[in-house]
Amino acid sequence: MDTNFDKLLDFPCQQTFKIMGVAHERLPDDVVSCLQVHAPGDYTPKVKPSSKGNYHSISLSVTVVSKEHMETLYVELAKLELVRVVL
Repeated sequence: MDTNFDKLLDFPCQQTFKIMGVAHERLPDDVVSCLQVHAPGDYTPKVKPSSKGNYHSISLSVTVVSKEHMETLYVELAKLELVRVVL
């Protein structure tokens, strides 16, 4: 991944990640478990269902310490089975 995060942000910083995935009760736990591996912390996901209820949007604020750390979080969250998009 070749991003410009290091030119746009001063690390360490708080970054809000928005994860969209299949509406399944396991989705928030999977996301938090992934974050605990790569950025341990106390997370309270905000879950919002889509209008038809097929998808959920999860928002979380994460402390990122470098460009590489942020890129890793995007990649690892996107690998989760129920996740469709990471913003």
